[in-house]
Amino acid sequence: MKAKTTKESRTIQASLVLPSDTNFHNTMFGGKMMSYIDEVGAIAAMRHCRRPVVTASIDSIDFLTPVKMGQSICLEAIVSSTGTTSMEVFVKIISENLMTGERALTATSFLTFVALDEDGKPTPVPPVIPETEEEKYLFETAEERKQMRKERKRSTEAFIGQLNIKKSI
Repeated sequence: MKAKTTKESRTIQASLVLPSDTNFHNTMFGGKMMSYIDEVGAIAAMRHCRRPVVTASIDSIDFLTPVKMGQSICLEAIVSSTGTTSMEVFVKIISENLMTGERALTATSFLTFVALDEDGKPTPVPPVIPETEEEKYLFETAEERKQMRKERKRSTEAFIGQLNIKKSI
């Protein structure tokens, strides 16, 4: 399978923050931003593998600065590393005051998507080739995040076992 460059998956999505997107502080709902993050991440993953994908995990969403009503947000997603059937996607969100042009890094997130074949089963994905310094850094540090994901999953499974909760219904 031929490797693809990170830029082939790059997805950029901009939105205006409207009153219906905000809470009583006139700042954007975190859940609304999470929805945008999952959507732009899925598009980047599908661009990379040219297959349907499912969200396997959301490692984190770190909210750094609030986004006020009337500002815009620009989400940028790239496939930062790949496994056999999975892709780690990095999303960064920049907010902008459209009246002043002032921009701020608003949030960052790492997600994992799994590519699916015609039967809905995991299927191999192409390797990724990072090119910029940021892409190379994300690629080089991906193994550490992968190990943290595995540990978090083991911990969650142990927790579920202690609670006697069935994994499937």
